Amino acid sequence: MPRTIRITRSHKLATAVLVAAGSVTAIAATGGQSEAQPTAAKSSIAAEKIAEGVPTAKEIAAKKAATETAAKKAAANEAAADRKAATEKAVAERKAAAKKTAEKERSEKQAANRSTERKAVAAPKQYKNNLDGWIRESLDIMKKKNIPGSYEGLHRNIMRESSGNPNAVNDWDINAQNGIPSKGLLQVIQPTFDTYHVKGTPKKLTDPVANITAAANYAADRYGSIDNVDSAY
Repeated sequence: MPRTIRITRSHKLATAVLVAAGSVTAIAATGGQSEAQPTAAKSSIAAEKIAEGVPTAKEIAAKKAATETAAKKAAANEAAADRKAATEKAVAERKAAAKKTAEKERSEKQAANRSTERKAVAAPKQYKNNLDGWIRESLDIMKKKNIPGSYEGLHRNIMRESSGNPNAVNDWDINAQNGIPSKGLLQVIQPTFDTYHVKGTPKKLTDPVANITAAANYAADRYGSIDNVDSAY
């Protein structure tokens, strides 16, 4: 197997010197010794310059390594930049998704609140225009006004006093003799009605709900509750 010979800068310089020396010999043979010396010097300088301009294998390898290192660094920087951009994009997408979800939830909550508000301002509760409806409406008003009383207590006293007739009038007792007859479902006289009238109900003695609530208000003040009344009161 042939042996590989590595050419170094020293080899190149020696070769250049030999070439220059050959040139000097040729000049000496043709032109004399006086002209050969300057020419040989110039040739030597030229040879050195030629040798200096030719890179060695070591220099070539170093340059190649530097180029590869720079390329790897550039690739690494590019990859890092790509990863950073991808991370920032992912973070931005998560924030956008979270914002969208929050806006959706807020919108749904507002819609639910509006729905609740609409229900709250819906038409008032309707009651039947009969004894059962009058008692139930009176109880709702009494509850808001903190007036005690139950369905049973109201119904029991109404049936005893008027048999459920809102226009019933007592024209024979002492109140009637004094010109202020008892009227309505719970047989209330006008002065008592005026004193115990419940705000929000009609100011009419024979109005069923106004009559019941005023009587219950009076009974609560006098007896603790309409439930405690079992006879004329």
